[in-house]
Amino acid sequence: MGIQDIIEGKKQWRAHMARVKALPPDYRIVYKEMQKYLFKVGPIDLSDGPLLPEIVDFFEGGVAAGKGVLELIGNDVAAFCDDLVKDSRTYADVYQESISREPGTAEK
Repeated sequence: MGIQDIIEGKKQWRAHMARVKALPPDYRIVYKEMQKYLFKVGPIDLSDGPLLPEIVDFFEGGVAAGKGVLELIGNDVAAFCDDLVKDSRTYADVYQESISREPGTAEK
């Protein structure tokens, strides 16, 4: 990864966070909770993938439709996030694989 890649990544992240800051307060709170949760248990490609921008797109649509954030996702933020990443390889999967390997065997 070169310096240009790092600079471009920072620009994209700042633009993404500017979109988050433009959301109403209840949406911002839920987004930040989702982000924290997903960074802990989410997919391996979370920072490079489309999931976080897609969540903001979804939220912006909810705001435009005049809906509250809980109308969109329900009361259980973690369950909503789990459903979003159910088919993705997560850090929890990697950890589970690492502890289920027999000691002394090489990784394939």
